[in-house]
Amino acid sequence: MRLIADDIDWQAYAKSEDDGRADVRPASEFFGKVKESFHGEADVVGGLTTPWSSVGDNLRFRNGEVTLWAGVNGHGKSGVLGQTSLGFMAQGDRVAVASLEMPPYTTLMRMARQGAGQEKPAMQYLDQLEAWTDDRLWIYNHVGTVQRDRMISVARYCSRELHVKHVVIDSLMKCGIAPDDYAGQKAFVDSLCSLARDTGLHIHLVHHIRKGEKETNAPDKFDIKGAGEITDLVDNVLIVHRNKRKEDALASDLKPDERAKYEAQSDTLLICAKQRHYTWEGKVKLWFDKQSLQFTDQNGEGMYLDLNSSRWVTSWRR
Repeated sequence: MRLIADDIDWQAYAKSEDDGRADVRPASEFFGKVKESFHGEADVVGGLTTPWSSVGDNLRFRNGEVTLWAGVNGHGKSGVLGQTSLGFMAQGDRVAVASLEMPPYTTLMRMARQGAGQEKPAMQYLDQLEAWTDDRLWIYNHVGTVQRDRMISVARYCSRELHVKHVVIDSLMKCGIAPDDYAGQKAFVDSLCSLARDTGLHIHLVHHIRKGEKETNAPDKFDIKGAGEITDLVDNVLIVHRNKRKEDALASDLKPDERAKYEAQSDTLLICAKQRHYTWEGKVKLWFDKQSLQFTDQNGEGMYLDLNSSRWVTSWRR
């Protein structure tokens, strides 16, 4: 893992050097992909997958897109995204994380637990993980508010100089835009979408959802805070919802059959509320392991990231 210092001349990356003329191309240049989409045998869905086999090809993360990761505070959206980011690195892509709400070592401690599949990774694994991340993971070394233009500059720098493919911005509320500045929110997200298209980056933007009357009710994209244009502009909307009803029930005195009913329920829902370039939308059931901070499929298979092969390997069962 390498740190992106905050003393770079960010002004040099504030704007694209291209005035747009090079992007005007004859339509015939794109027909190769059109033909491949209709008649090719290759995987035209493209993009990287999640770590969960139950999701399969239903959800993929493609170049040049923006994904909004939304959820109520404390429902695990950063944790799900962190495990997904480890999966991106395992598939060969470079990732840069701007975790503006926590220091770099905290972000890395979470990832280390998820990668090792245990609460306290062995020192040998941590040494290997440190070396493994050196050409795969960068951390923007800044905690607190960042002005929106600076965040755009950081993302462009990551693409241009570090050849990063995924930039995580956690979160929108830390990008110097007031909660009621809907025009500013729209302009910033629009800039992120333009940057993603221009550079091929996949930008992951974390954002919050309004608390409804009951935290147990699963939200949808209309519950996302701020300007409505946010969900209109981004390519994908993923909502992470924690099963508080299950937690509250298991904390009470239940009869054995009632307890078994709640224990069979998933701990978290990953809700795909929008996927612009693919037809699937739906819900993925995930189970949470408190020791490793991992989210698992229904089969309860915990994994560890084998750093020699860069593959997830089953290590335990729930």
